[in-house]
Amino acid sequence: MKSVSDLREEVDSWQKFNGHLRDLIELSRMDDETLRSELETETAALESDLDKRAFTTMLSGPYDDDDALLAIHAGAGGTDSQDWAAMLERMYLRWADERGYKSEILDRTEGEEAGLKSVTIAIGGKYAYGYLRSEKGVHRLVRLSPFDAAHRRHTSFALVEILPQVAMDDAEVEINPNDIKMDVFRSSGAGGQNVQKNATAVRLTHIPTGIVVTCQNERSQLQNRENAMRVLRARLLEIKHAEKEQEIAVLRGEYTKAEWGSQIRSYVLHPYQMVKDHRSDYETGNTQSVLDGDLDALMEAYLRQSGS
Repeated sequence: MKSVSDLREEVDSWQKFNGHLRDLIELSRMDDETLRSELETETAALESDLDKRAFTTMLSGPYDDDDALLAIHAGAGGTDSQDWAAMLERMYLRWADERGYKSEILDRTEGEEAGLKSVTIAIGGKYAYGYLRSEKGVHRLVRLSPFDAAHRRHTSFALVEILPQVAMDDAEVEINPNDIKMDVFRSSGAGGQNVQKNATAVRLTHIPTGIVVTCQNERSQLQNRENAMRVLRARLLEIKHAEKEQEIAVLRGEYTKAEWGSQIRSYVLHPYQMVKDHRSDYETGNTQSVLDGDLDALMEAYLRQSGS
């Protein structure tokens, strides 16, 4: 039913586009100079719409039009890196909001002084995974540290993971209930009335792979377990695909191990302002706009350069 609904929505969208185009052609044939300004505006809007449609045809991977799981992990660097992870969380939440995507925080571990150690966010919307897979990797921030009494320049790192949300009936991922160990504990967080009196947080351990997933954002143990299972299924799918890609790369003689620290993008706030993607070489001096969620140009540059 979801596939039928998606296809119907796609067909309706193209029919509206075609109707808009026909209307513009009819108006242009009237050869009325008073309509020129309106026609130019409408034509520009139609061309922009067509460019976006042409780009989405590149997002043809098996999970590109699905929802995504986004995880951010603070790197070495203490409070500065934890603050950087929180800045990235805000950036992606604003990007999702601007696109009309639904976002839900599944698990969040606060930093000791500021920021966060890690966060897992479910982002739902058409092509959410297709766009967000461009963000997978290490992100580097260079700035004057607000946590350094001497106000020196610091470099901080954070790792961004992007996983496709896998449907519970997806045949690619089979989980034997006997392979899962579940622990429950009290959610950590602010004190006072916010302290959980009941053990609602869930930790799942997949025994064959050693993958550990925790979810503690919901007040219901059942809901936390369901969210943890969503993340576990996504991680198992990623491992399965990574193993296939590694086997193919080894056969081709081109396999190189991905190492922490090989940043995909740098965000420089001092001594100059610039955001640069090191894979596509796309750069912009409007760092504040990017940190406020204006990521489409960076994402599209990478996806075009990589041939999607």
